[in-house]
Amino acid sequence: MVDVLTCTSLADAASALSSNRRARFLAGGTLLMRAINEGDQTIDTIVRTSDPAFLQIQEQGDRIVVGAGVTMNQILASPALEFLHPVARVVGGPAVRSMATIGGNLFAHHPYGELTTALLAVEATVAVAGGYTARELPLVDLLRDRDQQQQPLVASITVQRPLGPAGLRFKKVTRVKPKGISILSIAAMTNGRSIRVAYNGMAPTPMRALAVERALEGKALDAASVTPALAVAAEGTSPFDDAIASAWYRLEVLPVHLRRLLLGEAA
Repeated sequence: MVDVLTCTSLADAASALSSNRRARFLAGGTLLMRAINEGDQTIDTIVRTSDPAFLQIQEQGDRIVVGAGVTMNQILASPALEFLHPVARVVGGPAVRSMATIGGNLFAHHPYGELTTALLAVEATVAVAGGYTARELPLVDLLRDRDQQQQPLVASITVQRPLGPAGLRFKKVTRVKPKGISILSIAAMTNGRSIRVAYNGMAPTPMRALAVERALEGKALDAASVTPALAVAAEGTSPFDDAIASAWYRLEVLPVHLRRLLLGEAA
């Protein structure tokens, strides 16, 4: 039997999770309920929260604070988050998008987690609940430690609004159009001649493509400037074999799709 505990605040929910190693937090449930329905015996308690902050989207100048319980459909309905609409649209089907949350996506293993790739590119930070106040840390730090036994409770995600509608570019690479399973995904944010690039499916967790960023820093995106970046596209990656694709295949197609993304070419 699995118990359900509803907390009125995120702080109380975080406390309940930290005091029980067999407790798991429920947001949208697209991953957790599958595990429970498949008989995961490591879970004896579901913790949820009714804290209204968990579902809010707040604009603070050029920053947007998104409650971790905000769903993909809520992202698609938010004009402030228009730059994330193309990414939220490729997360599952209509039923999944009505339940899947931005916070849950941070813990979704490949072939899921497309939104996390985009959040890495826009240098998102996360607020982790605990005690009286939430502590904020870079998303890259959360991803580095996310597979520890006791996962933190993410209260919100803060993103910097890209400059212009084309500031964030995203590509999900799949063999089946339009809704196939992801082989890998790539996101890039440009801000003047500064660029941030992130991958999913090229390492155990979504990662920043730091070598690509260094090769492109200060340059306009054109065929000549992109070529050196493609030569180092795989630097720092550790792709894997799975039922979707081999590590060899991912390494082969990565620079092809990175070039298309950076130059704005159609697939």
